[in-house]
Amino acid sequence: MTDTTAGDQNITADAPHVQVHAQYVKDLSFENPEAPHSLSNQSTPPKIEVSVDVGARGLSASQFEVELRITAHAERGDKKAFVVEVQYAGVFTLHNVDENNLKQVCLIECPRLLFPFARRIVADATRDGGFPPLLLEPIDFAALYIQSAERAEEASAPTNGTGGANGNGEA
Repeated sequence: MTDTTAGDQNITADAPHVQVHAQYVKDLSFENPEAPHSLSNQSTPPKIEVSVDVGARGLSASQFEVELRITAHAERGDKKAFVVEVQYAGVFTLHNVDENNLKQVCLIECPRLLFPFARRIVADATRDGGFPPLLLEPIDFAALYIQSAERAEEASAPTNGTGGANGNGEA
């Protein structure tokens, strides 16, 4: 028989787990600068660029606010069709998570929990703006984390002949 927490019968007392306290929209913006003209010419699908960013900040030793930022720009030709930006966040307590794994949990697992809600907000905003709902593809937050870590490592690595990544000879 395993020891269980009061709220979850499937988690042992020592097992690492994430508790969600709150989820909320921190900022939401939808721009339709060419309306109503952009709404009448929907026979040509717009070119859409989506960017995703994740951030986390500590609120206490085991509690973190994790923020998922999604921006989508849509253009038809040289005209902007729409821009949607959402900052969706959550407050999480990480139980029994090793200190070495805190960053990965905050930047991979927590955004994975937030994403379906942020995705719905983006779809609703674009639909409410007069366009077909923008249904974002699932995001591999582990790959995003690795990519970000590689970029940070490259930026801090010295380059040949300069002695530093900033090019001014400082290490």
